Amino acid sequence: MSSFLDNTMVGEEKTSLRKRLSKSRENSEEKEDQRSPSKESLETPSNGRINLKQLMAKKIQLTAEAEELKPFFMKEVGSHFDDFVTSLIEKSASLDNGGCSITSFSVLEGESNHRAKDLRAPPEHGKIFVVRRSLLDELFEVDHIRTIYHMFIALLILFILSTLVVDYIDEGRLVLEFHLMSYAFGKLPVAMWTWWTMFLSTLAVPYFLFQRWARGYSRSSHPLVHSLFHCFLFMIFQIAVLGLGPTYVVLAYTLPPASRCIVILEQIRFIMKAHSFVRENVPRVLNSAKEKSKTIPIPTVNQYLYFLFAPTLIYRDNYPRTPTVRWGYVAMQFLQVFGCFFYVYYIFERLCAPLFRNIKQEPFSARVLVLCVFNSILPGVLMLLLIFFAFLHCWLNAFAEMLRFGDRMFYKDWWNSTSYSNYYRTWNVVVHDWLYYYAYKDFLWFFTKRFKSAAMLAVFAVSAVVHEYALAVILNFFYPVLFVLFMFFGMAFNFIVNDSRKRPIWNVMVWTSLFAGNGVILCFYSQEWYARQHCPLKNVSPRSGWSGKVMFLSPECKAWCRHY
Repeated sequence: MSSFLDNTMVGEEKTSLRKRLSKSRENSEEKEDQRSPSKESLETPSNGRINLKQLMAKKIQLTAEAEELKPFFMKEVGSHFDDFVTSLIEKSASLDNGGCSITSFSVLEGESNHRAKDLRAPPEHGKIFVVRRSLLDELFEVDHIRTIYHMFIALLILFILSTLVVDYIDEGRLVLEFHLMSYAFGKLPVAMWTWWTMFLSTLAVPYFLFQRWARGYSRSSHPLVHSLFHCFLFMIFQIAVLGLGPTYVVLAYTLPPASRCIVILEQIRFIMKAHSFVRENVPRVLNSAKEKSKTIPIPTVNQYLYFLFAPTLIYRDNYPRTPTVRWGYVAMQFLQVFGCFFYVYYIFERLCAPLFRNIKQEPFSARVLVLCVFNSILPGVLMLLLIFFAFLHCWLNAFAEMLRFGDRMFYKDWWNSTSYSNYYRTWNVVVHDWLYYYAYKDFLWFFTKRFKSAAMLAVFAVSAVVHEYALAVILNFFYPVLFVLFMFFGMAFNFIVNDSRKRPIWNVMVWTSLFAGNGVILCFYSQEWYARQHCPLKNVSPRSGWSGKVMFLSPECKAWCRHY
C-alpha cells in the first residue's frame, strides 16, 4: 500500500512538473517568436553565396537570445525542481510519521479548555536529516564565487606583508612573534582538562540518569514522583556541574579570552546536547509505557557518544551517513580554520590595536565616538565573515566528514536575506533548529498556539541572555551592548523588516544594519577593554561611563573615562 502511494505521489509530481515545464517552454517560444526578425532578411542570396554580414548578425542575435533565455530557463527549472523535491520530502515525512504532522494541533479546535491539555498533540516530529552538501561547497565550484574566496586570501597576504614591512622599518628586523595570539590562548592546558571534565560528565551523567529513569518508570508505583526526582537530578547536573563549574574555573584561573571562549562555548554546547538527548527520548519511553511494550527504547552508548561529536544539536538514534571519509577534505578544512585564526590576528594587529591602543591620549567627545564606530565597521565585518566561515563552514564540515555525517546544511544563504527573520533562520541553522524545536515549539505546545508573539519573545530573550553571558565571561566584564542590540533593535527589526520585504533594497538595508551593528559592538567592547587595561578604577564597573573615587594613570585617561 505504501509503495502504491509513493508511486502515485511521484507520478503526480512528475506530471505536474512536466506540465509546468511545458507551459514555461511555450511562454519562452512565444517570446522568441516576438523577438525573431523576418526570415527573409536572413535568407541566403539566390546565387548561393553566404552574406557574411547577415551571418554575423544572425550569430549575434542567436547569442543574445540564448543569454536572455538562460536565466529564465534556470530560474524556471530551479523553482520547479525545488518545489518538486520539497513536496516529496514533506509527503514522505507525513507518511513516515503516520500522518502526525498533518493533524498536529488540529484536535484542539473543538475541545473544551479542561480537556485540551490532555488531548493536545505533541510538537511536530522534528528536523528531517538528509544527505546534502554545504552551500559554500557547491558555490565554490563556480569560478565567479571562488574568485571572491581568492580575494580574501590576497587580502590576508597583504595584511601579512604590511605587518612584516612595518615591523622591519620600526625594529630593523623581521618580527615573527605572535604576542597577541600567545596571550589569547594562554593557559590552554587548563582549558583542555576543563573540557575533558565537561565531556566525561556529559557522557556519563545524563545517560545514566535517563537509563535509570526509563528502566524504573513502568515498574514504579509512583511514576510521577519517580520522574520528578530524576528531572530534579538532571537539572542539578545542568545548573551546578555544567553551568557553574566551568564558569568558576575560567574565573578562578583567570584564563585569557581565547581559552575562556573554548570553555564557555563548549559548556553551552554540552548543555544543549544533554537537553536534546533527554527531550527526544523521554516521549519515546512514555509512549512505550502507554502501549505496555516489553522493550524499552533506550539508545546505546555508542549512539549517544556519536551525537556528542556530531555537528548537530538535535538528537537522533541514526543519521544519514556518507560512504567514505575524504581525509584530504578534512585536512583542508582544518587548514582553513587555522588560516582564519591568523587572519583575525592580523586584523586585530593592523586595524584594531592602532585604533584603540592610544585612545586614552585624546579626550572623549562625540566626534571620537562616531569616528571609532565607523573605523570599527571594516574589521567588525571581516571578523563576522571569518567567524562564519571558520566555524559554521570549515569546523563543522571537518567533523561531519570525519564522522561521515551526511546532512551538511549548517547554514543557508543568509547573505541574500531581505528580512531579519530570514537572516535569523539562515545564519546558524544548527542553533536555530534547537531554539525552534525545544524553545519555540515546546512553548507553543505547552501554552497552545495562541501565544506565538510571546514564544518568539521568549526565544529572543534566551538567545540574548546566552550571547551576553558568553561575552561577559570571555571578556571578564559585564557590558550589555550586545544584549541591548539583540533584544531591542534585533527584535524590532524582526517585526519591521519581516518576510514580506522581498525587494533588493531590503537586502541592502539588512547588510547596512549588520555593518553598523558590528561596528558598534567592536567599538564599545574594545573601548571598555582598553579602558580597563589603561584606566584602572576601583570599585566601579564598567570602567567607562561611571564616576567616583578612582585613580587614573593620566589626565587624558581620566577625562575619557569620565565622559564615556
